[in-house]
Amino acid sequence: MIRAITPVSALLLGVAILLAGQGLQGILLPVRANLEGFSAIAVGSIGTFYFLGFTFGCWKGTALIRNVGHVRVFAAMTALASASPLLQGLWVNLWSWGMLRFLTGFCFAVLYIVIESWLNEQSDNSNRATVFSAYILINMTVLAIGQQMLLLGDPMNLQLFALTSVLVSLAAVPVALSTAEAPRKVKDSRLDFRESFNTSPAGMLGSLAAGMANGAFWALGPVFVASLSDELTMAAWFMTAGVLGGATGQFPLGRISDRTDRRNVLLGISIVGAIIGLCLWLFSGELSKGAILSLGFGFGMMAYPVYSISVAHANDRANPEAYVRLSSALLLMYGIGAITGPLLASLIMSVSGSGGLFAYSALVHVMLAGYLLFARQRRRSTVQHQREFSDSLTSALTSSQVYEDETSDAQPPKE
Repeated sequence: MIRAITPVSALLLGVAILLAGQGLQGILLPVRANLEGFSAIAVGSIGTFYFLGFTFGCWKGTALIRNVGHVRVFAAMTALASASPLLQGLWVNLWSWGMLRFLTGFCFAVLYIVIESWLNEQSDNSNRATVFSAYILINMTVLAIGQQMLLLGDPMNLQLFALTSVLVSLAAVPVALSTAEAPRKVKDSRLDFRESFNTSPAGMLGSLAAGMANGAFWALGPVFVASLSDELTMAAWFMTAGVLGGATGQFPLGRISDRTDRRNVLLGISIVGAIIGLCLWLFSGELSKGAILSLGFGFGMMAYPVYSISVAHANDRANPEAYVRLSSALLLMYGIGAITGPLLASLIMSVSGSGGLFAYSALVHVMLAGYLLFARQRRRSTVQHQREFSDSLTSALTSSQVYEDETSDAQPPKE
């Protein structure tokens, strides 16, 4: 793994600094909004603005990369993203925060396209999930550190907003000064959903489900905790528990998926994630703080790897020339899910209480598991049919070619 990530170590260092700032901003804004008296729907709407910008960035990001290259785009987007938290600290109201979150979402979408297409060029099918799990592990660790930075100051003051801005700005330094070879120049920036779905339906739908569940968790997790405890530290620790759970699950689940069908791993973690979500929904009012934090850890351990394994599964089936386009499509699916996620979850919360956040998340994971089960059954039916057909060719001159194709270790069958 160390040998695989060495060529992109400067990029990963920049990512670590960047997401420390993102982690702080992600918890600071909902907490400040709650202190300002914003409703759950208002907080969910701010989260939706972020993912609207994220979706727009997925749409336009490949063209930016094609025109000026990966490194320059990374530097430009970090500069823009660093301005947003300062303005949010100076100007507190729903609409200004929504517009600034739109800008932040745009910048981070483009940054993720740069990062993930770069990583794809440095990996292959034998280690792709391991490399992406290492990337997500770093992300989750620094996100947790960023969330704990909430305890360094008063959310009602400008100090924490300024710290977020500084961290995002510093992220560009290691990437801009790196001597590592940048990815190949993008020749075709067309975003082709049909191509991406044909490449991997499970990867695309897994990314959508990850956006729906994780986007709602990021936007409304602090609101869920605030309904259970008035302690500011509890909100920080709950969100950190979810992120640390995600970090803990990335590497072992990624390694398992490198050695087996990634779709089976997605199915397993979707089912377990749904069960944990149901427990948080049904029993959160009766559980101790330690139990709630433990369930938050378990939820993150199952929910966060859904995206990285979905991405690895999709890129296993893609040509290298399509990595940037596919990264854009996968991120766009994530963004579409994350646009709808906070709004849908906040509506459920307004009817059923704060625990409705995890009733919603459980439903999303159940739907993903249902699709994966359906697709697996369809594959089995297809394989059985093909075997019966080939058995009838045992006396044909071309039968050796049929059996050779069946036993080849080339690309796995698509869904």
